[in-house]
Amino acid sequence: MEYAVEMLGIRKEFPGVVANDDITIRLKRGEIHALLGENGAGKSTLMSILFGMYQPDRGSIKVNGQEVRIANPNVANKLGIGMVHQHFKLVENFTVTENIILGSERVSGLVLDVKAAGKRIEELSKRYGLNVDPYAKIEDISVGMQQRVEILKMLYRNADVLILDEPTAVLTPQEVRELGTIMGSLIGEGKSIILITHKLKEIKAYAHRCTVIRRGKSIGTVDVAETSEAAMAEMMVGRHVSFKVEKKPADPGHVVLEVESLSVINSKKCLALNDFTLEVRSGEIVGVAGVEGNGQSELVEAITGLLKPVSGTVRLNGQDFTGMPIRRRIEKGIGHIPEDRQKRGLVLDYTIAENMVLEVYYKQPFSNAGILNKPSIFDYAKRIIESFDVRSGQGASSIARSLSGGNQQKAIIGREIERDPDLLIAVQPTRGLDVGSIEYIHKRLIEQRDKGKAVLLVSLELEEVMNVSDRIAVMSNGELIGVVEAGETNENEIGLMMAGVREGQGA
Repeated sequence: MEYAVEMLGIRKEFPGVVANDDITIRLKRGEIHALLGENGAGKSTLMSILFGMYQPDRGSIKVNGQEVRIANPNVANKLGIGMVHQHFKLVENFTVTENIILGSERVSGLVLDVKAAGKRIEELSKRYGLNVDPYAKIEDISVGMQQRVEILKMLYRNADVLILDEPTAVLTPQEVRELGTIMGSLIGEGKSIILITHKLKEIKAYAHRCTVIRRGKSIGTVDVAETSEAAMAEMMVGRHVSFKVEKKPADPGHVVLEVESLSVINSKKCLALNDFTLEVRSGEIVGVAGVEGNGQSELVEAITGLLKPVSGTVRLNGQDFTGMPIRRRIEKGIGHIPEDRQKRGLVLDYTIAENMVLEVYYKQPFSNAGILNKPSIFDYAKRIIESFDVRSGQGASSIARSLSGGNQQKAIIGREIERDPDLLIAVQPTRGLDVGSIEYIHKRLIEQRDKGKAVLLVSLELEEVMNVSDRIAVMSNGELIGVVEAGETNENEIGLMMAGVREGQGA
């Protein structure tokens, strides 16, 4: 049988770490082939080799049966291989068409033929059911739409093999289903897809075969229809993984966070939060459920001090801190795991050690009379790295940018929990993480609750909100629709509330 792509015995080493150790993967024509592995297992490295961003130290690559050397992404494009990266590579203030033709512009005479390109993009968009407006600006369209633009970029360059790196990490449940339909129409047209993911549910729903990688080694390739989620999880992590969150009933104490009649205007000058009231007590986890863009980010930014509310108050342990500067809020006991780990969570060009003390570097023992104490910063970072299983090539001196997304996330969570805050705000804490890391982070959140801390969990994963929270506040259009006990509700009821149907209203 002729394969679209074969990667045979691939090895890739970076200083201090073997990312890929003799890995073989074969992609059939017209199949969706999942590449499954924990964060830092070597999935993205392997695909970056196929896309020409790295050269393998050993091993060979065949495309349509012919051995090839992929020196750079342009060679990959010519061979019909396209990649949609986890963090999109789009120019915000360009239109969809301008972004798609960037780097492969058609020129008629001396003039850039944007019109012809726009027409072709419209045709491609219709043919694959992508519904993209070629003339919209990137900054005005949703994340899900931006991803479709990335897919269109590949189709415009005539890609036959599409590599999708964690494509659902940034999508709402509805957009995930739409992406499934799009992938179906792509393979219906004879394309082949490699899907890098660690969401077992999605592999079961969309993939034909699945290759599992663990710590840089290939564990095996399985037929998805014949393999259970639990078996794939075990192959990936190397032990049994519990999908159920174990926790005893909450024992809430005094009110830690009090948000009263809060209204916030967002960057687009719209009312994003309208007269919002919520309490979180010590010893409980309150989950916030809602479709993305319904005011969750603004609520968190108002509590953490990143946005100034137009009215209402925020109190922590009874003290009004609505207008308090951010550093004071941190000192008073707020921990924040932000939604966007790269923009808000880390300074990517700093080391892990430097990132671990971003909020405390000016205090003893980390500095003395304005001089940083490097050894004590290092020891502190090493402690976090060990207790939160942050995997990196060079430990505390690794540059944050070099860590896989999941390890960046574990480092941020470690930093925030290590400071022992009274209120821990966790926004999308497991976005883009594998089942082993998710299980671990849920345990740490529940551990904080059991220590008598207040936890506010904001997540788009309904299953996560229902499993981890004690009470659930549902938001729609910047308003609180209602608060329900997690043990007494179901996905259906919360789904209706997310759509704006209030409790007791009935559908």
